This record gives sequence, structure tokens and C-alpha cells, in this order.
Amino acid sequence: MKKILLAEDDADFAGVLKHYLELHQFEITWAGNGEEALAIFQTETFDICVFDVMMPKMDGFTLAEKIIKINPEVPFVFLTARKLKEDKIIGLKLGADDYIVKPFEADELVLRLNNILKRSIQKQIQLPIIDELQIGAYLFDTKRLCLKNDSEIQQLTEKEAALIHFFYTHKNQMIKREQILKTIWGSDDFFSGRSMDVYISKIRKYFKGDSRIRIESVRNIGLEFKINA
Repeated sequence: MKKILLAEDDADFAGVLKHYLELHQFEITWAGNGEEALAIFQTETFDICVFDVMMPKMDGFTLAEKIIKINPEVPFVFLTARKLKEDKIIGLKLGADDYIVKPFEADELVLRLNNILKRSIQKQIQLPIIDELQIGAYLFDTKRLCLKNDSEIQQLTEKEAALIHFFYTHKNQMIKREQILKTIWGSDDFFSGRSMDVYISKIRKYFKGDSRIRIESVRNIGLEFKINA
């Protein structure tokens, strides 16, 4: 059974949702606010998190930021009664795997959760046997998941490391967006695409100390990880 951390302040709604998800072979741990959810997450392991956005004591966005610092690889979904575009953008920038507006069909949530969990298994990529790769002025440590140059060390998440390695093995050639998405995210849907854009922005910043390294985009086609000698 896959374990879900559900953070939802509406006890009646949470009870119904918990019961329905349990019928579909999920193990649910419910927290009534963000602070309680964070405390639970620090002591248990979960396969996926489902957070309501508007909660007392700690909102869903703040909770997600803290969860990411503890485990940046755990997938999470936001639930919200608000349809504001700004909220969706915040969620996507945080790296949310989905953003679901209430009211919704419980069957839809089950389907989305199963799809996210399936992708999270498919996207696990084996990094190379070589412990270190030289990328311009940077040394990419594939075992310790960090990027080093003369002045700093940048710690990486597994997904950031996998994306950098994929770019490096396809350096100086055009790569279609769909190829990157299906390889790293396991899906080329809208949310995966927005998530990828956020990760690429981060990686551009990581390599900004070497002007010979660029990630160039060709709109609606793909990207090229350029390394000039």
C-alpha cells in the first residue's frame, strides 16, 4: 500500500477523502493543519503528499517548501478551492506534481495520484558509474550529488543531477522537450513541462560562473546544452 500524507483542515471533507482513498489501497495519515503535517513528515516516510492550500497555522505552500528541504524528491499535490492563476503558478514553481481545484471527483484524484506514483518509479535514472564528470569549469560529483567549482559547492537533488547528466550526455545537440520530459519526468504533460522549466532555470544559475556553458531554448522545439571549448 502506498502511503499518503493528507493535510486538510476540513475534517468532514478529509474523512470522506481518507475513506475513499483507503478503499483504493492507499494508507492515509491525516493532519488537520500544516504544522501537524510537518511534524508527522519528520518522523515518517511517505510515497506522496496531498496538501490543501488554505490551512490554519501553516498554509500548504509554506508546508511544501519545508517538506522539500527535508526530502526534495517526494511528489506532492495541492488541493484548493481557489481558481486563482497566481496560486497555480506558485504551486508549479514549488515543483508540485499536480494542482487540483475543488470540487473534484474522487475518482479523478485517485487516477492522478496513481499516474504520479507510476511516473516517480519510471523516472528513477541510474547515474553513471564514473564518480566525477568535468563540465567546463565545474566538477559534477555523481555520487555525492553536487556541482563544484573553485569558489563554491552546489548541492543537487536527484532530479537536478539526472537532468544535468542527461544534458551532458547530449551536449551540443538539439534535444526535443518531449525526450527530456519522458526520460526524466516519465511524462510530457503540462505539469511536467512547467516543472521542467523551473528545474532548467535553476541549472542555468548553477552554471552561470562559466560563460562557455549555455542552455539555449528553441521555442516549442527543444533545448541545447552548449559547452564551448
